[in-house]
Amino acid sequence: MLKRRPHYNPPMPTIARLPDLLISQIAAGEVVERPASVLKELLENSLDAGSKTIAVQLEEGGVRLIRVSDDGCGIARAQLALALTRHATSKITSLDDLERVGTLGFRGEALASVAAVARLTLMSRERDASHAWKLKGETHAEPEPAALMAGTVVEMRDLYFNTPARRKFLKAEATEFAHCAEAVKRLALTRPDVAFSLAHNGRSLFQLAPASLARRIGDILGDDFLAAARAINVEAGPLALRGFIIDPTHAGNAKDGQYVFVNGRFVRDKVIAHALREAYRDVLHGSRQPAVCLFVSIDPALVDVNVHPAKIEVRFRDSRAMHQFIFHAVQRTLATPLERAAAVLPDAPPLPPGAAHYPLPRQQRTLGIAEPAAAAYLSFARAAQTPPGSSIDSSSFTSPATTDDAAPPLGYALAQLHGIYILAQNAQGLVLVDMHAAHERILYEKLKTAFDNRQVAAQTLLIPAVFTADPLDMATIEEHGAALAEIGFTITALGPNQLGVRSVPALLQGGDPAALARALIGELREHGLSQLLAARRDELLATMACHGAVRARRQLALPEMNALLRQMEETERAGQCNHGRPTWTALSLDQLDKLFLRGQ
Repeated sequence: MLKRRPHYNPPMPTIARLPDLLISQIAAGEVVERPASVLKELLENSLDAGSKTIAVQLEEGGVRLIRVSDDGCGIARAQLALALTRHATSKITSLDDLERVGTLGFRGEALASVAAVARLTLMSRERDASHAWKLKGETHAEPEPAALMAGTVVEMRDLYFNTPARRKFLKAEATEFAHCAEAVKRLALTRPDVAFSLAHNGRSLFQLAPASLARRIGDILGDDFLAAARAINVEAGPLALRGFIIDPTHAGNAKDGQYVFVNGRFVRDKVIAHALREAYRDVLHGSRQPAVCLFVSIDPALVDVNVHPAKIEVRFRDSRAMHQFIFHAVQRTLATPLERAAAVLPDAPPLPPGAAHYPLPRQQRTLGIAEPAAAAYLSFARAAQTPPGSSIDSSSFTSPATTDDAAPPLGYALAQLHGIYILAQNAQGLVLVDMHAAHERILYEKLKTAFDNRQVAAQTLLIPAVFTADPLDMATIEEHGAALAEIGFTITALGPNQLGVRSVPALLQGGDPAALARALIGELREHGLSQLLAARRDELLATMACHGAVRARRQLALPEMNALLRQMEETERAGQCNHGRPTWTALSLDQLDKLFLRGQ
């Protein structure tokens, strides 16, 4: 027989209070993840102290040294030692203060945590004090007199010198420095009125003087970002949003180009990130990511900033309201038609007040090569007739006066290239337009408006467009025929394996009815009508617009090209087609001069 092993009873553990140093080192694990997290806490304290100039010096990526010098209000001698103890802060005194945090640093653990895992020295002088005082964090000695202008200098050396196991988890010097530089840039973006400087291993990396918000963004994110971005400035009750969002055409593949700040605090918030994705969903191509620099202002009582040790996450009291605010503000900014947002074009001059029409440019009136085109343009404007077979509405395009050289944002058509691109001339230079992509967006936006207003007009075809169909196609039309008729499609069975398109939405009359019907049936078979008209409505309309848009290789008359350009200027999101591809681009005269080495 097998003998049963005696039951083992472990001894009862003894509960003991941890040493203060170990408590601080454990707490430091929440605050001090790497040198950049130390730097962030020190910079936040400097800003909360009212500093107008902040200098940062680093060595070995911040592991060997982080020194932050500021000209803030300073710390009194009697409070220097208290500043290095845990849960000590001058920024909150009650639960009400915690629920309405208006400062960046407030947890009262930063300096104590840093002092527990590094050699910390604190030197400070109040503005009306006769001299500064210096205190070393690793000793409990009294503060010593020191020489310093008004302000504070916090110096951290040898991070994790007493916890070598943690030091092994740090990355290479270049990586740690990159994180430190990013921390400085984020806070510099929030306070353009404060001067920042950064030096690493004795080498000055940048010096930022006080500037406007736009200039500070350009200094940090680059002038290329500003040139390709749209300004946004929206207020709604307790919410305000300002900053810049990238034009969809210039969106890249990088996922780290989004700078979002809530009450001056850099955050990574899922609610805001989702709102941005949804706002850009209709205009981004493939996996491209929108770069933004946005500043959200909200009543501190409506946001909880104390949900993450590093304060990089927040929780909104009404997440849905925040989502809708961000979504609609960004979506409307992206949807601004070109005619009302000429600043989308580089160096575009403001439009004349109340200008509805524009004259022909002088070059188009005087260059011999363009005279036939100009004559055709003026002749068309007088007749106001659409060329046979055209699917571009040019009936409302009237002739402008010819005494002024002002031009609309997309200029006037000069020619067509290979039946694909429209070449146009505006005040800045040359504009190239992908005519199919542009017309696709125009139709898409018109279809959305018609569907929303339940005003989808149908155009009866003189001769039904007949195509071969399989039994599933026939069954799909039989099931959804009545509902399709409400959105402008009349498709009937003409035989055991034939369907005929008798009418299409009037906006799509220039497309291929059979191809349009096949695409629609394919969508119906995969998703069903109810889902197509609700959750996947935009995808359905995008498919319809794609098939209804003017096709490549189609020769357009000059009036049709100009009519297309004017419709683009009046259409929301005209810079991208339904798939997120750009519909137009431009080359300024300066760029053209460089191509041909003029003036060199």
